[in-house]
Amino acid sequence: MGGKNLKIGIVGLGPVGMILAVHFREAGCDVAVCDIIQEKLNLIRIDGIKLEGKIIRSARFDRIYSSVNALLQSDVNIIIFSVKANQDARIMKQIGTSANKDLNIVIAQNGIGAEKIFTSVFDESQILRMVVNFAGNLKTPNTVNVTFFNPPNYVASVNDTRQETAQQLTDALNSISMETKCVNSSVIKDKAWEKNILNSGLSALCAITKLTMKEAMTFPETIEIVKQAIVEGVEVAQAEGVKLKAHFMDFAMNYFGNAGHHYPSLAVDLMNKSETEIEFINQKIVEYGCKHNIRTDVNLSLTNLVKAITYKNRVL
Repeated sequence: MGGKNLKIGIVGLGPVGMILAVHFREAGCDVAVCDIIQEKLNLIRIDGIKLEGKIIRSARFDRIYSSVNALLQSDVNIIIFSVKANQDARIMKQIGTSANKDLNIVIAQNGIGAEKIFTSVFDESQILRMVVNFAGNLKTPNTVNVTFFNPPNYVASVNDTRQETAQQLTDALNSISMETKCVNSSVIKDKAWEKNILNSGLSALCAITKLTMKEAMTFPETIEIVKQAIVEGVEVAQAEGVKLKAHFMDFAMNYFGNAGHHYPSLAVDLMNKSETEIEFINQKIVEYGCKHNIRTDVNLSLTNLVKAITYKNRVL
């Protein structure tokens, strides 16, 4: 197994966190899990975590925590944050000065800009970024229906100081056929932008319309919106010096075509009347567009519509 010496804590047991937890456990890592939802933790204690759909696996866990600070005080050397990016500031405030400067901190989240929040507590040299290319929806609190995996995933130290850790994580996942690549800080930035442009194309649209990704890619009217959101994201990314895949639009359309009847996490959050990550996804494209005097009308519209629905949900 590829992860015998890795002691990993995973914060946030949504679909991404649970998929990672099961895979690292199967790779031989010592895995502790953490979430604030007590019902979920109770089910995991009794029956473990189960993956269904595109990936069928399961694992049991002995170390289960309901607070980040309790996890920080346990015997882990890597902590993977798979919570929503909009929860980062609250968690960093809870951690405060108790942060361990020897820990490796892995950000496995959607969006752009979370690293700046983590550096309020941790040194930049501690931080790694993971870009995952799988997704799923919860079937039960401890069961994930994995809807797609478009390999590979990517891992890197954000300033290249902890590439050995990035390689260890990569080796562990590859050892159980979860194809992952260890890359440098420049490439991980490019991959994070690529993923964000993909998310900006469909996540908010599915949230507003309540269409699955497959349904949204069925109608010419919604496909036109998706393409324009991507065009804006590509133009902004290029202005930022980001290197995207060649023929990115073709890549994006193929990516979406393989998604199936899947609701992006942002859509699930909005349907559940929860706060969303829109500020880290479409809104980031708008912000960087303003920086470079690039119009991002579709991304601005999608951002504002999601926010308007969120405001309404708060009131009702």
